[in-house]
Amino acid sequence: MSSRSDRFVHLFKSFFSMHEGRASYKVIRERIVAGSRIDGIHICLLVVAMLIASIGLNVDSTEAIIGSMLICPLMGSVLAIAYSVATMDNHLLKKSFFGLVLQVGLCLATSTLYFVISPISNTTSELLTNTSPTVWDLLIALAGGFAGGIGNSRKQEPSTLIAGVAVATALMPPLCAAGYALSMRNLADFLLAIYEFSLNVVFIAFGAELVLLWIHVPAFADLNNDGIVTKEELEEVRRRSSKLRTRLVLGTLAFMIPCILFSMRVVNQSTQQNGDLFENKDRYDVALTSRELEVVCPGFLAYSVGVEDSYDTQEETLAQRTVATITTGETLGKTTRKTMELLVRVHVPEVDEVNFVEDTDT
Repeated sequence: MSSRSDRFVHLFKSFFSMHEGRASYKVIRERIVAGSRIDGIHICLLVVAMLIASIGLNVDSTEAIIGSMLICPLMGSVLAIAYSVATMDNHLLKKSFFGLVLQVGLCLATSTLYFVISPISNTTSELLTNTSPTVWDLLIALAGGFAGGIGNSRKQEPSTLIAGVAVATALMPPLCAAGYALSMRNLADFLLAIYEFSLNVVFIAFGAELVLLWIHVPAFADLNNDGIVTKEELEEVRRRSSKLRTRLVLGTLAFMIPCILFSMRVVNQSTQQNGDLFENKDRYDVALTSRELEVVCPGFLAYSVGVEDSYDTQEETLAQRTVATITTGETLGKTTRKTMELLVRVHVPEVDEVNFVEDTDT
């Protein structure tokens, strides 16, 4: 029994193993560092991508927004931050973080300038979407970061996978929305858009870091840069790593709180709207009553119930009356009319008036 259990555990571990097909640690580092490098070409691509994204949000073009995310190089800095945290490389962390801040500044400047000079100033649905951070954005960012970490850790060049991750995690649109808010001097929307962008960055990096820790990327342990790693340095790195990760987990959980609150509000609004829609859709048993009326009158065509405003001349006030309307294709006798009216009043006791429309031309 124990042997079977051991085989099952071994099979399970091998099935979810991240080490098969893994690139060397050196290649992973070189790949991530190269992706975060900022030069003239990188900045040109960034500005062009932001311009395309701004136009896409301005005219509600999903195709333009997707295109901008495919060429945007922001993901490189985010993955480099994740790698530097996983390996405790403070130098790379500072460099990557500074690079990300620089790129964010360029993106905001580009999008703000575009929206200032754009003749179209209306708020599109795409702009509204990117100022509403929810838990679903968080989950997409986490899954995207996980996929990005896997892609960068494989032997095969991960360009296709990283492009897909860039589209899914949507780093560019919130920055565009932030630039639009700046151009409109709307501080609340600006803060919401920046928060959504920051949420994506944090959870993309968190997801990628989970993969890097899973494959046991070695920590940077040469603290004094003398080329020799001592036992004391290894112990110090482990201590710092444990302390940093505890702080990151707590900080990430705290960072989620506004997102959870926004999500709860969205869920409550959606539930209320769906409830109102369901209630209004058949609150008077219209479907059931229609079937019963059709049995009573073969010439039955339609049935509806609604609330109408009426003016009470005696009280001189505006009142509401519940009115039912039955449409038939034939002339009805008194008995049939009385029967149909009774059916209506069974389902809608509060009805004030039952009208009959005889459409004999149908």
